Amino acid sequence: MVKNSDIRQFMKFITVGVMNTLITLAVIFLLKSLLHVNPWLSNAAGYIAGLLNAFFWNKAWVFRSSNGMSREAVKFLAGFLLCYSLQLGCTWFITDPLGVGELLWTVSGFTFSGYALATVMGMAVYTISNFIYNRLVTFR
Repeated sequence: MVKNSDIRQFMKFITVGVMNTLITLAVIFLLKSLLHVNPWLSNAAGYIAGLLNAFFWNKAWVFRSSNGMSREAVKFLAGFLLCYSLQLGCTWFITDPLGVGELLWTVSGFTFSGYALATVMGMAVYTISNFIYNRLVTFR
């Protein structure tokens, strides 16, 4: 049975995820568009900024961990890589082997591709698996 405290914790996790996305995009835009830094370096810097933000907010606010910073940081990075791999595999599997990637749907004038659907599904896999990993492994 899911407790209210579990739901609140997951909602905090989602809030941190939204913040990460905004920080990642802001850093990429600032570096690439305003400072004319190489797009790939801008992208990497944006993702690093988002990942650092995620670690600190999850440690302090979502999971309220007081364990060692270094050990949790390594576990957090390992969890990110694992969950990102799951997301990538899910998106690829839905797009290519299942053949959904080339499909198109038009709803109220907007066209959605099978790849877009696969990406959203992959993001859901990433979010849920990352929450579970961090709760059970990183910040326990």
